[in-house]
Amino acid sequence: MQSKAKTVLEYLKSLPEDRRKAIEAVRQVIKKNLGKGFVEAMQYGMIGYVVPHSVYPAGYHCDPSQPVPFAALASQKNYMSVYLNAMYGGVVSEDWVRARFEAAGKKLDMGKCCIRFKKLEDLPLDVIGDAIRSVSVAQYIEQYEETVGRSGSGGAKKATSKPSSAKPTKKQASKKKVSSKKVATKKKVAKKSGSRAVTASSGKKTARKR
Repeated sequence: MQSKAKTVLEYLKSLPEDRRKAIEAVRQVIKKNLGKGFVEAMQYGMIGYVVPHSVYPAGYHCDPSQPVPFAALASQKNYMSVYLNAMYGGVVSEDWVRARFEAAGKKLDMGKCCIRFKKLEDLPLDVIGDAIRSVSVAQYIEQYEETVGRSGSGGAKKATSKPSSAKPTKKQASKKKVSSKKVATKKKVAKKSGSRAVTASSGKKTARKR
């Protein structure tokens, strides 16, 4: 269930003691290694690390009112998670993360861009710190824009055109009537022209026979 906490401290206070200690330990590592320009804030019910609007005014392409997410930390139902969005565009390589976990003798439980852990001992904190420190704001924005460009989102989401279920206005209705009348008139003229041509043709044939 998504947290409704409005501040990071409020979020931490809402956690059971064991979870709070683990999340706080990972949080301190992230903050220590976080590049200049990123800020900590609550986002989507998690502790987020974001590119603020003051640095990137366009905001998150999925919701421009939100800052661009860079990383996040969350206590979830069956585990805790560290989200590293830089893995989407490859600035932080998935292979690098796997190799570092293996070297540390830790079992990696990883989703698309999240690392799940049930207790603090499951997580090599130096790997998380190195991953966070390796990405500057400038690098991340460049990667983010490339990723968004490849997906065809191009900044803020474009509204998809759907057929309108609204009734046509009086002006629209009258325009449709006028255009349909014009079409009908053209058809009548075409028919008359055609019948005249047929009459003229049959008249010529009769004259030839005589």
